[in-house]
Amino acid sequence: MNEAGETPSDPALSLPDYRGGGLVNLMSSIATALGGTRPYRPLAALPPQALSGARHLVLLVVDGLGHDYLLHRDGALRRHLRGQLTSVFPSTTASAIPTFLTGLAPQQHGLTGWNMYFREVGAIVAPLPFRVRTGRHALREAGVTPASLFGLTPLFDRLPLPCHVVSPRNIIHSDFNVALSGRAQRHGYETLDELFALTAGLLRSATPSYIHAYWPQLDSLAHEYGVHSEQVAAAFAVLDAAFEHLLGVVYSSGSRVIVTADHGFIDSPAEETIDLDNHPALRDTLLLPLCGEPRMAYAYVRAGREAQFEAYVRERLADRIQLFRSEYVLQQGWLGPGEPHPGLRDRLGDYVLIPRGRAILRDWLQGEERYTHAGVHGGLSAAEMTVPLVVAPLA
Repeated sequence: MNEAGETPSDPALSLPDYRGGGLVNLMSSIATALGGTRPYRPLAALPPQALSGARHLVLLVVDGLGHDYLLHRDGALRRHLRGQLTSVFPSTTASAIPTFLTGLAPQQHGLTGWNMYFREVGAIVAPLPFRVRTGRHALREAGVTPASLFGLTPLFDRLPLPCHVVSPRNIIHSDFNVALSGRAQRHGYETLDELFALTAGLLRSATPSYIHAYWPQLDSLAHEYGVHSEQVAAAFAVLDAAFEHLLGVVYSSGSRVIVTADHGFIDSPAEETIDLDNHPALRDTLLLPLCGEPRMAYAYVRAGREAQFEAYVRERLADRIQLFRSEYVLQQGWLGPGEPHPGLRDRLGDYVLIPRGRAILRDWLQGEERYTHAGVHGGLSAAEMTVPLVVAPLA
């Protein structure tokens, strides 16, 4: 039992697997197969030798495509499903996408959620849009760059072959993408058809390459309408048809395509929201607003108020929130193995709050645009943590 009173063997927790069954292991298999180095074990279900010999290797990341969702769908993606992987902790885009782009677990890349406190700039920052939480000011206006703040080397810069990043046009040249795509050639698109046309064109090149492609629409629709909505189902059907069409080019070019996701989804009804506006006594114990994600928050507690904070959560919210000391989470390896990023402890706060069931946590700031999400992710449920491993052709 950790000091805050939670039992780590809680069956409701689906922890990430960094020992051969997770996204970091997939990236190790890819890096090794392409002639790079790997800091973790390769993926047991797809070792490097299974990827060798392909002219081009494509990694298609479908934001929000959970394993459970794909398992109950017919089509080309389901037919090429090889197994399942775990995401990283937390199971969210802001932590998993850096893993795809650097090959590192959050323990090493140090990016721990949508909203993060960076002591280096004295502010709460959203790393992906690379702006401060309130006011939406870009950090570049203060002369801060992702290279200087994150200090990360892109995976593409460690691979001895041409690399390509295919991503939506509105983000392909963002501060974040420019920094973490490194020397890879960037290609922007507007539509799904354009994404697959660009990828097919790269596959027809005689020069071997690694292609990282990213499709965000399932995630945005699941947030807005819910993961089991008709809108998500329709978008998935179009994606599946485009994937099936791409397979002809994959096979004829002697290439291989891997499809996976950064996280899965659950739906969270409005009544499951825990809003700190309704818990002023708890908010009063906090030094900073909650950081992280609605499904996994970091609490920075005022010095001397720790007992009051713990007592409030234990007595008023124990049926809705699991409470862990951040140091315990770090020691247990939830963010990955190995030496932690030098800024990691500052970015985890004092406590980690994980809502139970389908609950989410909200801590709004003055002037912040308030919104609701039907579908959510970031927690440790199996639906959020488990993502598919699709491989074509199957080795």
